Amino acid sequence: MDINYSLLSQNVNILVVDDTPENLALLTRMLKDCGYLARPVPNGRLALLAAKNDRPDLILLDITMPEMDGYEVCRRLKLDSDLKEVPVLFISALSQTSEKLKAFEVGGVDYITKPFQFAEVKARVVTHLKLHRLQMDLKQQVNEQVKEISESQMGMIFALAKLAETRDNDTGSHLERIQILCKRLAEKLREKTAYQTLIDDAYCERIFYASPLHDIGKVGIPDHILLKPGKLTMEEFELMKTHATLGAETLEKVESRFPNNSFLRMGIDIARSHHEKWNGQGYPQGANGENIPLSARIMAVADVYDAVRSKRVYKPAMSHVEACDVLQHDSGTHFDPVLIECFMSAQAEIESIWAGL
Repeated sequence: MDINYSLLSQNVNILVVDDTPENLALLTRMLKDCGYLARPVPNGRLALLAAKNDRPDLILLDITMPEMDGYEVCRRLKLDSDLKEVPVLFISALSQTSEKLKAFEVGGVDYITKPFQFAEVKARVVTHLKLHRLQMDLKQQVNEQVKEISESQMGMIFALAKLAETRDNDTGSHLERIQILCKRLAEKLREKTAYQTLIDDAYCERIFYASPLHDIGKVGIPDHILLKPGKLTMEEFELMKTHATLGAETLEKVESRFPNNSFLRMGIDIARSHHEKWNGQGYPQGANGENIPLSARIMAVADVYDAVRSKRVYKPAMSHVEACDVLQHDSGTHFDPVLIECFMSAQAEIESIWAGL
């Protein structure tokens, strides 16, 4: 990995924290002479504010300061997700081994004892800037590789779901529409205070990728039932209903090899429970209300909307307005009423999404 370290001094932002004015002025001047942007602050409280307002590339931090010592400043920096990666170099007159160990325990990367020689300070600053740059580049490479692997895995899972869908040639872009509708409904639900601790960006991303697994169990349904061009008999419908359990059980076998996988857990919940109803009259377990997993309740709304809007050999397609009427009519019986409220608040956008796929 080639990095031009001669450019390290350009636009490098170093925060200098020391309550002794002479030390603060000396360090600031020396760093500026080296081409760094040096920002002096005289105490810990101002250091935290300055770091938060403009994230530094490195911090030189004194330990013995009034009100808040350097150890506490460093602890607070490491608790901040935006600042925890910033390297902290302690500069202090404290020379005992225990003090140095404490500096490393709270997250410091180096310790320079006063009175310091600036040649030493400069050498350590350059070293830790280089090391930090290498670490950040490596982290970025790893994140990119993980993302690539994750996207490949999601692509394979979608391909399997798509393969199962090909047994029903009337569905068109059903899976693609379902993905976007589920994610958008989750995003709308997150706007409500009661759901903000349940739904975050990761949840919205998971439901996007997990939703195509909802009918994976249909691979176990015989063709004469799955492809029947008309209404199913009572016996045929009972067999059709088993696809929910078949899909969930199949995914549970995968989960047994990859436990604590939140993606698989959501896929299982959706596969098993997307035909449950708010009033407990659904299948396969007759679950009701909030006993139905949230992801499955979201899926139920998206799935029915897409189903009624899609043409089948045994029925015509409904318009968007007619589909909205169906959802509103069944709010509180088939569907979670809060989700229907969310759906209606975004119904114009949802119509546009559906029509574009």
